[in-house]
Amino acid sequence: MSFSNTDTGSKPADPYTQKNIQDPDLHEKVQDLIGFVDRCKFCMMTTNTSDGLLASRCMALAGKEGNGVDFIFHANTESGKTNDLDAHPEINLGFLNNSGEWASISGKASVITDRDMVHKHYSPALKAWIGDLGDGKHDGGPDDPRVAVIKVQSKTAQYAVSRNTQIGSMIEVAKGIITGEAPQVNKLRHLSEQELQQARSS
Repeated sequence: MSFSNTDTGSKPADPYTQKNIQDPDLHEKVQDLIGFVDRCKFCMMTTNTSDGLLASRCMALAGKEGNGVDFIFHANTESGKTNDLDAHPEINLGFLNNSGEWASISGKASVITDRDMVHKHYSPALKAWIGDLGDGKHDGGPDDPRVAVIKVQSKTAQYAVSRNTQIGSMIEVAKGIITGEAPQVNKLRHLSEQELQQARSS
């Protein structure tokens, strides 16, 4: 089933997408995605809540695995998001910068409390967020049982990174306003589950 409310004949109904969509080789698509995520660092993680709604939380990237296509985040096991993920591990990560570049990554999340994994990705800055309860156990350190990591195994990804400088993109948009022609400003890409698995295992 699809939604459409008009017939544009032989002309593309979505000229922006048609003009900007790209399908380069897998290496380029993966490296451009990884580079953008590294530059962006922060994202919104969207989970399903116990009442059937969606909740998004700002998360800071803590690391990458799977040749860069799986993502690691710090977490407090006592926060609401860990309950959401335990019940509904399917999530979305949304990265965005102030230039309008973006990435939307769908995947499956797991909450990992294994101490070796926690130690591998631990940051001393976590103490500010986790807190020291003063009992010698819950001190916000790497052996605090509340400190965990969330690993997101990517299933699909779509993203847009700029093909021009900011000034070049502004000129393209201005031309589009005048001529009605869609601007060629972004590199729109899609990575399928099969492509991500190939990148993960290469």
